[in-house]
Amino acid sequence: MKELTVSAMTKLEIIVEGEHQPFVVDLLNRAGVSGYTVFHNLSGKGTHGMHKGHLMFNDDSVLVMIVSAVPQELVGPIFEGLTPFFNKHMGVVFASDIQVSRMVKAR
Repeated sequence: MKELTVSAMTKLEIIVEGEHQPFVVDLLNRAGVSGYTVFHNLSGKGTHGMHKGHLMFNDDSVLVMIVSAVPQELVGPIFEGLTPFFNKHMGVVFASDIQVSRMVKAR
């Protein structure tokens, strides 16, 4: 029989220019993150002005958001890895405390 478990985690929403998606994904993988979702062609307004979600020239020219739920102990190392990046490039990270439920097999 399977049971529903609930775990406290942190949701990271990392928004960067598309050309920097490989860097962020590699950082998450090296940190031990087990999964993430990537949203392409974001629209919005921030400190760098308006961003339109349509393709201009290629996927590198638009904003992407990488979303992941991570254990609290990974948040610090991920932020440490992102700090030098954000000192040179635009982007933002939103971190939220969340509860994640998954079905697991009972032992």
